[in-house]
Amino acid sequence: MTNPMKRMWRDGVISGLAALAVVSCSTPGKQGSTLELFNGKNLEGWQCVLADPTVTLGQVWSVADGILTCQGKPVGFLYHGPAVTDFRMAVEYRWPPGSEPGNSGIFSRIGEPMKALPGTIETQLKHGSAGDVLGLQGKAIAGGQPRFFEVKKHELAGDIAGVHKLLDAEKPPGEWNRVDILAQGAHYQVRINGKVVNEVDGVEVDAGPVGVQSEGGIIQFRRIALTPL
Repeated sequence: MTNPMKRMWRDGVISGLAALAVVSCSTPGKQGSTLELFNGKNLEGWQCVLADPTVTLGQVWSVADGILTCQGKPVGFLYHGPAVTDFRMAVEYRWPPGSEPGNSGIFSRIGEPMKALPGTIETQLKHGSAGDVLGLQGKAIAGGQPRFFEVKKHELAGDIAGVHKLLDAEKPPGEWNRVDILAQGAHYQVRINGKVVNEVDGVEVDAGPVGVQSEGGIIQFRRIALTPL
């Protein structure tokens, strides 16, 4: 190979590698990249569904000092894309100091129609039941496994199938809790404050956005992060 040809070959390789590097750096992260869905400043990227359409988002959800506060009424939820099937999710929440602990939940694989209690897989945050996993509006969770339960024709949530938590790992009201959810196909694992509190099999597999719920208790969040797998 002559020197001019060597230079041309070398320059072509370098240009190709440089172009590849540019593409790699500019392509948005997808699988394996953690998305901080709550930016600590506002609700950019979030959408809201409430049982009472006359109530505005701002009457229920507000952001101040890096904390997202939900008033708990009316029933509804905030949701955020992307639609995911397999994922890791990290959520930090607390019942505000001086308030009565109540009810809320983390939604995943949310399906249409988008109503106040949609078809979804819920990781329960209700005080005393945090870590239960439920399928709402007929979303399937297989029976026959330990701690399985069913509720038929619930007034708001339709047919419910669920698995109760293994143990209680909540911190006292007023303190921050961390929930880690791992969804892989039909299996869900839930950790609260570092402890495995639930292992659930036979969960309906489909894609949907994730969300956090308004359901009867004032609750605060300071982190909501999603890692698609």
